[in-house]
Amino acid sequence: MKNLIIRALSGTVLVLLTFFLLFKGGLFTSLYIFILSMIGTREFYAALENIGIRSIKEIGYISCIGFLFYSLNVERLFLKLMVLIIIVLLIVLSLIRKANFKDLFITLVGIFYIPFLFQHIIYLEGSIYLWLVFIIAWGTDTFAYLTGMLFGKTKLCPKISPKKTVEGSIGGILGAVILTFFYTNYFNLFPMWKFILISMMGAVLAQVGDLTASKIKRITGIKDYGFIMPGHGGVLDRFDSILFIAPYVYYSTNLLFNL
Repeated sequence: MKNLIIRALSGTVLVLLTFFLLFKGGLFTSLYIFILSMIGTREFYAALENIGIRSIKEIGYISCIGFLFYSLNVERLFLKLMVLIIIVLLIVLSLIRKANFKDLFITLVGIFYIPFLFQHIIYLEGSIYLWLVFIIAWGTDTFAYLTGMLFGKTKLCPKISPKKTVEGSIGGILGAVILTFFYTNYFNLFPMWKFILISMMGAVLAQVGDLTASKIKRITGIKDYGFIMPGHGGVLDRFDSILFIAPYVYYSTNLLFNL
């Protein structure tokens, strides 16, 4: 019970902080995504070190700075210079540290997996569709957790995440759909079927994102990516589904609503 209370309190604080900073927009949103990207990138590279992969962390961190500048509409010439610096550093540092192909590959995977995917939250800034990211991702996670705790019996992926159940998975999908239904009704967003479709597919994708992060933890032998959020772990423990849902909502809404 104590762990559940801690999880609920820290989760509530995180949700309120996230919504406040995203509602403020502009510099607040850009800096928030930058901080999450930096911490998440560090967590990812640190986890892979446990299996002998020495990513070139500096490149990952510099890429986060590059994405920050991009979100702040820095001049294109400066951004091109930033990309050039990253490429040169990637070559120089890989030679100095005698990095192998796997090290270089994981370095680039980390950049794509975290700061690049996070960036799609900023692409949705000012759009009413932005909040679908969190409704779907965190709604799925919350309802899956509660449903699994109350009714879960059939294991979903025991080798990846032993606590996840089929019942919890179904509950997560239904929860995301219900929340989306109320959200779209409140703001008179139509056609309803498009939002329900986005929500259903998104809820499945959110769980794929969760399982992907869990698989990495299994491979690297860690329990949590970090400890900055009591009861939740690190940034990647809490935002694993967000990383998949943000680009999904961005591209699906552009496709279905011809934005």
